[in-house]
Amino acid sequence: MTEIYISTDVETDGPIPGEYSMLSLGSVAFDQKGKILGNFYKKLKKLKNAKQHPKTMEFWKENLEDYKEATKNAQSPTKVMKEYVGWLEELKRKTKSQLIFLSWPLCLDYPFVFWYMVKFVKKFQKIPPFEIPFSFGQGIDTKTFAMAHLKRPYQECSDSKLPKKWFKGTTSLDKKWKSHNALDDALREGKIFIKMLKENQESKK
Repeated sequence: MTEIYISTDVETDGPIPGEYSMLSLGSVAFDQKGKILGNFYKKLKKLKNAKQHPKTMEFWKENLEDYKEATKNAQSPTKVMKEYVGWLEELKRKTKSQLIFLSWPLCLDYPFVFWYMVKFVKKFQKIPPFEIPFSFGQGIDTKTFAMAHLKRPYQECSDSKLPKKWFKGTTSLDKKWKSHNALDDALREGKIFIKMLKENQESKK
């Protein structure tokens, strides 16, 4: 079965889902050759009774324009996650491919997306976990992939230490690594991964 990589970025007001809220969700679907098959971008209303982490909010105060973009025109989490799952299911139906979650870092983005899917899409509360998109290890951490490809320690794979050629042409934001716009960052990170993937595959020929 072919694979579709769902490069995903989230913006939040804290480190863990449930206690804090996911503010925006951006995903871009890439096939194995790097062709973009579609994208998804929505803002979500904050969870009822959720908190805001002081350190995270300090960051947002220093990036007020980004915060406004991440929170404007927010919709209910139920509506957004139903639409997101519908988008994923249509991708899978059309391409007959396995969907692979892709992010940088996986340990932040994945828990929020998975928690929100299970929490707000009722059918996922009644079926085995392995039937939920991206469950049971269907995810790639881009930095870990870079570590394996470059044969370097993990600590030597921060973005500032990676080959500059991977970053060229990834978006119009070449001089800025993170825009804090979930869709922009998902697009940029997905393009970087595809460059790594192609380089890795070429090295094996």
